[in-house]
Amino acid sequence: MIFVTGDMHGDITRFKSPEMKKLSFGDTLIVAGDFGFLWNNSKEERSNLKKLSEKNFRIAFIDGCHENYDILEKYPVETWNGGKIRKIEKNIFHLMRGQVYTIEKKKIFTFGGGHSQDIDFRKNIDWWEREQPTHQEIIDGIANLKENKYNVDYIITHEPPASLKDCLGVDVLEKLEMHEFFDEIIRTCNYKKWFFGKCHIDKHIPLSFYAVFNTLIPLK
Repeated sequence: MIFVTGDMHGDITRFKSPEMKKLSFGDTLIVAGDFGFLWNNSKEERSNLKKLSEKNFRIAFIDGCHENYDILEKYPVETWNGGKIRKIEKNIFHLMRGQVYTIEKKKIFTFGGGHSQDIDFRKNIDWWEREQPTHQEIIDGIANLKENKYNVDYIITHEPPASLKDCLGVDVLEKLEMHEFFDEIIRTCNYKKWFFGKCHIDKHIPLSFYAVFNTLIPLK
């Protein structure tokens, strides 16, 4: 089975929660950005990645606003289930922007990245401009959606569509080209559910949008 959860920020204790006991051999856990286990290459971080590599399920994550892109981009790009990935460990994958993957016969469109609200504090310390998606990545995403006739089962992003800000009670401080792209997807694509992790809340926004953080939602 496939499950979706929200930002982890490198917190290994998330994998000890009762929710995570739902995962079993062959399952896929998708993290909606800010995975955080590739941050500083410390001894503790390497130990945590080793522990995760020993899980009997797959861990797939999209990138968010708190990733170390210098570390992440050292991993070579491969193809997996129809889309581009970076393979971190045998069971840990980075799902790249604008890709469509077929997992357990379900088509999943992913688009990571976003805009850090704490950019002023992090800009000269641990902030990477590559967190913000490029025009080419959006073009690639459009091409992949077109190839799939604008029909996917699920959409997983880090940022929410800007049009949801009133429902979420949060401000979109800087509207990026990506936000326009997301609103276009709402108008042109067919999908069952859309998940995003940035807001650090668990909330269903009828009819088809889900902010995810600590919950584990199965894709049935």
